[in-house]
Amino acid sequence: MVSQSVVVKNPTGLHLRPAGILCKEAIQFKSLITFTFRDTTANAKSVLSVLGACVKSGDEITLCCEGEDEQEALQRLVEVIEAGLGE
Repeated sequence: MVSQSVVVKNPTGLHLRPAGILCKEAIQFKSLITFTFRDTTANAKSVLSVLGACVKSGDEITLCCEGEDEQEALQRLVEVIEAGLGE
């Protein structure tokens, strides 16, 4: 298992469009991908789970990836989040 903290930089946080982009990226990997925010753990492959975490701009989340392609998954998701999730 690998994990890394990352700050959500896009101005609107993880609302529907950015959550969809995050999920679309996460689904490409075989690993189990979750993130924790405060006391919530969300499945990064589920739009409803991501939305339910209520992550706002400037919040720090910790991505956790576990599986055969965990390193690649973590690296790609950090890149996408740091790039602003399409916003």
